[in-house]
Amino acid sequence: MKSAYAQFLFLMSGADHDQMDRMRSYLTNMCTGWDVEQVKSIVGETLHDIVNPLVFAEAAELIADHKLCGRDVVVVSASGEEIVAPIARALGATHAMATRMVVEDGKYTGEIAFYCFGEGKAEAIRELAARERYALEHCYAYSDSITDIPMLEMVGHPTVVNPDRALRKEAAARGWPVLTFSRPVSLRDRIPAPSGAAMATTAAVGVSALAAGALTYSLLRRFAF
Repeated sequence: MKSAYAQFLFLMSGADHDQMDRMRSYLTNMCTGWDVEQVKSIVGETLHDIVNPLVFAEAAELIADHKLCGRDVVVVSASGEEIVAPIARALGATHAMATRMVVEDGKYTGEIAFYCFGEGKAEAIRELAARERYALEHCYAYSDSITDIPMLEMVGHPTVVNPDRALRKEAAARGWPVLTFSRPVSLRDRIPAPSGAAMATTAAVGVSALAAGALTYSLLRRFAF
């Protein structure tokens, strides 16, 4: 309940670096000693009830468009991999990168092995791009938070979606596109058919931040080499 309330505050008002650090410390301390498999089981059983109402129809449709065009879809989030990975699978994403906690004897120690936030997101994307041979100057990244500036700066086509106030101001100063998504739908009821936008393979298309707790994500577009 406390975790859900903290994430509700994030969704309503956004969070800066200091607030995210405090949330991270609180949540990792709270998870210390939890059984990893039990947590994964709970997430698997409740995922659709929690996440389905918070998926934007515009985002789901554009993900389908990207896939139809042969583009890789990558979910990058500061949330824990236990939540991010099944969401990415449900959306048909190619890869998922998220925060990982240290596990010993099947239980969380309360320490973080990798924090996929801020510069950490950019680091994870650079490593994935090198491994998968993505040309970052041809990639698109999407975010709603000012904390994702490092990620947005490293790609050739940054776009902000439903941005917080600070990111909206930054986007205006840099001339970045700003998109607004407003139609939340059930993940299982999302529109599977691609729109006409998929036919324009060079068009810049936007994807919303997927609201699953404090989840934000980016899409990396794979070009032919």
